Amino acid sequence: MKIRCNHPSRQRALGLALALLLTSACSQADSPTAKDHEPADLILVGGQVATLDETIGGVSAIAIRDGLVQAVGSDDEIRQYQQSSTQVIELEGRTVIPGLNDSHLHLVRGGRFYNAELRWDGVPTLAEALDRLQVQAERTPPGQWVRVIGGWSPYQFAERRMPTVAELDAAAPNTPVFVLFLYSQGLLNHAGLDALGITADTESPAGTRYEIGRDGHPTGRLLAEPNPTILYQTIGALPSLTETQQINSTRQFYRELNRFGLTSAIDAGGGGHLFPRDYVGTQRLAEDGAMPIRISYYLFPQRPGHEVEDFATWTKDYNVGTDSALRLADGFTLEGGGEFLVWSAGDFENFLAPRPDLGERNYRNDLYTVSRQLVEKGWPLRIHATYDESISRILDVFEEVDRDEQSAGRPGFHGIRWAIDHAETISDHNLTRLGALGGGIAIQSRLAYAGEAFLERYGEKVAAQAPPIRRILNAGIPLGVGTDGTRVGSYNPWPALHWLVTGKTVGGTQLAAPENRLSRREALRLYTAGSAWFSGEEKLKGTLAPGRYADLAVLSADYFSVPENAIRGIESVLTIVGGDTVYGAGVFASLAPWDLAVDPDWSPIIRFGGYYTQEKKP
Repeated sequence: MKIRCNHPSRQRALGLALALLLTSACSQADSPTAKDHEPADLILVGGQVATLDETIGGVSAIAIRDGLVQAVGSDDEIRQYQQSSTQVIELEGRTVIPGLNDSHLHLVRGGRFYNAELRWDGVPTLAEALDRLQVQAERTPPGQWVRVIGGWSPYQFAERRMPTVAELDAAAPNTPVFVLFLYSQGLLNHAGLDALGITADTESPAGTRYEIGRDGHPTGRLLAEPNPTILYQTIGALPSLTETQQINSTRQFYRELNRFGLTSAIDAGGGGHLFPRDYVGTQRLAEDGAMPIRISYYLFPQRPGHEVEDFATWTKDYNVGTDSALRLADGFTLEGGGEFLVWSAGDFENFLAPRPDLGERNYRNDLYTVSRQLVEKGWPLRIHATYDESISRILDVFEEVDRDEQSAGRPGFHGIRWAIDHAETISDHNLTRLGALGGGIAIQSRLAYAGEAFLERYGEKVAAQAPPIRRILNAGIPLGVGTDGTRVGSYNPWPALHWLVTGKTVGGTQLAAPENRLSRREALRLYTAGSAWFSGEEKLKGTLAPGRYADLAVLSADYFSVPENAIRGIESVLTIVGGDTVYGAGVFASLAPWDLAVDPDWSPIIRFGGYYTQEKKP
């Protein structure tokens, strides 16, 4: 199936010009000459359209032409754009929102592994999670593993605890198993320990540990203290899918994202994910014109100590804002560098361990060199920074680069889009410094999954303002939201929206203070228009106004009126990207038929799907 998506970098100028033209056309929609306008390719009528454009009141219908919103208005107004060639979709009262845009999602890497992973995202009990593991162990062929790689929290389970290695052994006595919990710890069953040859004498990377039991043997627990290299290393040691399977896996995963109304995302690279070798799944979809989601991607160096060299090569060979990095077609754009710039400046977010201190590392020279490389070349950048103490040190370097660039007659940080990722404990002082450099902040629902550990370590007062969403907004700093899926949080955006609105973890623990929670409309705007700023597309995405991309989701329930706890159960029943239907369910299933078989045939996705649904129970 070919999906036509307007390429962001190629369409910016066209989109802005059309916005002016089509806004004028829309204003004439109720005039006698409206029928003389160009016919719409598609109209949706009879719904509740949340345009999120403050200049547009409540409307019930939308017209789409050439991949852009042509007009919005009442059913009668929009039917004036209908001719014999126009496709008409009756919404029957359903809510329509702009397509969701995750400003920090590891979706290229997630697609690479999706078909190989057993997902515990949303599973309500540990008993059921272990049942799924047992079923999958019986389906997994020799030489392969059962792997549960993040996206869950022990507090989502009714039992409110982690599985034990003994339980993994009982569920899969002969099949190797690896279970990742955030970037805090991992669990190997004894078949897994044997497969990897881990013994009491096996050395672990610095800042990590293989737990040794009283009997002098490894217990199967892998601990990041707080460095997650031991976890990256273990994932990297597991068998890979073939190239053909990775392409299939990527397509299956992107459809799963469309299932929840995601139409855009910014890919933050990720550890253990080499560019361009490991980008083959998304590369092939883009080359084939089959991208069902718009992706802007950042380059993440994988060789500690060689970051300066890697970025020197990338900034020489590739251009940002185009598809030249991988010579791709629609929907896949190189955006910049990050989320790691240099490994020595990484402040790993393991809330089960003490906060790392960048002052104990030799990070400054490399961070200065890399960030100045990127700023001079006009490359957008983003940097992982959880703690205010780390942000202070990072801003010291960025301010020095900015001063040196301006002394050389260049715009410095004000000439690029740049951002801090995460920023859970950023102070007002550093918000002021960040704002003075023109930066943004991308926050994620990490505390929805790790909030209990954060609360125990840092206390209620700090947790109530982590991250300080309201203060960021009041400071006028660009703010986008996302999930940090697939290994930390789940990729499902609706638990993230629930967290923004309620301030609660997936286990129901109250974290955010009332003043640090958002209204439903505020949260949705950050997940659409807010996130668009980070790829420089705030005039093209995020609202359903004339001239904007026709990216939207028709929801399974009314987000604005359902009980708060029901927010996290919302899905899309119809997802449209660039005017093309990329996902349909229920009465809309025939608009996006799906017959791509999952490869390999032992994939957990065949038996269980991705995010938990009741129908997928064993």
